[in-house]
Amino acid sequence: MILIQDLIAKKRAGGELTVDELNWFIQKLTDEVLSEGQVAALAMAICIKGMTLRERVALTLSMKDSGKTLTWNLPGPIVDKHSTGGVGDAVSLLLAPLLAACGAFVPMISGRGLGHTGGTLDKFESIPGYKTAPDEDLLTRVVTEVGCAIIGQTSELAPADRRFYAIRDVTGTVESVDLITASILSKKLAAGLESLVLDVKCGNGAFMTELSEAANLARSLVKVSNGSGCKTSAIVTDMNQPLSNSVGNSLEIQAVINILKGEEIDDRLQKVTYALGENILCSSGLSSNKVEARSAMDGVLSSGAAAEKFAKMVSGLGGPKDFIENPKKYLRMANISRDIYAEETGYIDQINTRQVGNTLIGLGGGRRRLEDKIDHSVGIKFLIKLGSKVEKGQPIAKLFASSEELFNAASEQITQSIKLESSNELDRSDPIIEYFE
Repeated sequence: MILIQDLIAKKRAGGELTVDELNWFIQKLTDEVLSEGQVAALAMAICIKGMTLRERVALTLSMKDSGKTLTWNLPGPIVDKHSTGGVGDAVSLLLAPLLAACGAFVPMISGRGLGHTGGTLDKFESIPGYKTAPDEDLLTRVVTEVGCAIIGQTSELAPADRRFYAIRDVTGTVESVDLITASILSKKLAAGLESLVLDVKCGNGAFMTELSEAANLARSLVKVSNGSGCKTSAIVTDMNQPLSNSVGNSLEIQAVINILKGEEIDDRLQKVTYALGENILCSSGLSSNKVEARSAMDGVLSSGAAAEKFAKMVSGLGGPKDFIENPKKYLRMANISRDIYAEETGYIDQINTRQVGNTLIGLGGGRRRLEDKIDHSVGIKFLIKLGSKVEKGQPIAKLFASSEELFNAASEQITQSIKLESSNELDRSDPIIEYFE
């Protein structure tokens, strides 16, 4: 007979929980048999004592199996990507149609904004009619016919994670690499994936500011996911500045459309997208090497095939059929759009990316509380990057706001988030920090 107090005591002493014990715990957690105090006590013991690789794999698989697991019968690999959260991170929007146009099938389960970081679902809800919570039949049809569908987690996928995370969130046990690993992967693996690539953010705009922390999480995710039977790799990427030039829900949708249509280049966003795409195309067997994978993505981007996938995904999930041809017809425009100017001459030495994310929330483009409604029209379009030289009075960003009061407050915050120096000695243009395979 298994008792929760015995599991708590065992882990508190540094013992290793068995597969049966972890399966029992997740079953009782899902059935809400255990009290919040009991769950929190075990979570705290795990935070302090840690878990072995065997425990992490067992916990992940048990959480995955706490609900429904999607199954597929498609003429290509089932793949996905996950980001730990950033500012101006529109990679999912661009990567999913690229991969679909290259022959992959991408049932991408995404989330909403968390803290100062943006959420993929919030961006797609800028599009009138787009269903971020379709039923399983619609999801299956769109993935099968189009090749990709970006949606939110359904109530049937990894239900244990929702209760476990809610308890961890209010008991100081979120920052555990073991539990973060199981939380991320249980939801992803429940989508029936064969290959996965992970984008672990690092820097002042990421949840993990230190490279050692990000690398530790990347290693854990790769080991556990591979140990769970899903081919997985990870890349640690820089979040010491917004990834895209555009920060804001409608702005990021428009930026991705501009890239897909060949109307704009966003170097850092495209570089991270391509790096992740190369990994997944190689691990899934669609490309034999990264040079071939890059060539494939170049081909579907320049031919318009990726843009067509994006358009079909949007219309398939309830959005306008002519959205990619006429995005400005459907995306809301902010009442005010004006430039912010440099207050002195120098080189951009630092950007407080967390403050940029919080500025978007202040504009109404993110949530302070779960029930807050988002203004999808607001945001910031940066005209500079780290290392850029600016002259006093030069435009450094265009700010989109709904009122003069919000514009003035956000303008001051953006100006304060940027630090200038008299010289520039470092090249910080490459957003790729480290690969884990």
